[in-house]
Amino acid sequence: MIDFYYNTAPNPMKVALFLEEAGLPYTLHPVDTRRGEQFAPAFLNINPNGKLPAIVDGDVTVFDSNAILLYLAEKTGKFLPAETPTARGDLLSWLMFVASGVGPYSGQCVHFSHFAPEKLPYAVNRYRREVERHYAILDERLAKTPYMLGDTYTIVDMAVWGWARLLHFVLGAESWAAFPNVRRLLDEISARPAAKAAEAVKDKHAFKKEMDDEARRFMFPQNVAKA
Repeated sequence: MIDFYYNTAPNPMKVALFLEEAGLPYTLHPVDTRRGEQFAPAFLNINPNGKLPAIVDGDVTVFDSNAILLYLAEKTGKFLPAETPTARGDLLSWLMFVASGVGPYSGQCVHFSHFAPEKLPYAVNRYRREVERHYAILDERLAKTPYMLGDTYTIVDMAVWGWARLLHFVLGAESWAAFPNVRRLLDEISARPAAKAAEAVKDKHAFKKEMDDEARRFMFPQNVAKA
């Protein structure tokens, strides 16, 4: 039984999707970041970075969503490309592209557009343009192949799905017109029974929704410390 530490952010949803697709048994452990539960000593022993998601699989602990996807895929032998050096190179390259590009820049775009105490035009423009650039790269790739790694549905597609679900919040609903191929992939995956089950995970715990002073203190402690 896998212990799955999660919240409703994009990264945990990628892992929820894999767990459902693979039919792996798991126990949910909600961690409410707006209440500061990510800083509890028990959770920091699992993930010293205090971020979600994380899993504990027997004696194995893995944190970072893309590391978890790779671990689970290799553990089960599922949702991986062909076992060739070329396919392995594509897998690692695109998985890390999501990990180091799509995810972080989307997160910063959301922060400066929606949650920063000051609207800084330079910061908003910087991260918005980078998100647009990353999605244009994804869209160009998906114009050539059904899935990110060709004809096979893999963990890279799951990683893209996790973030693409919220593109309307990152860039605005009108932005989808520029990325029709990403939208195609999103719609296809979202229609899968496993994706519906993964989305339902969000409703299994009443996470705090208000972004009040307490939530900002826990989610952006560096800003509070500086102030």
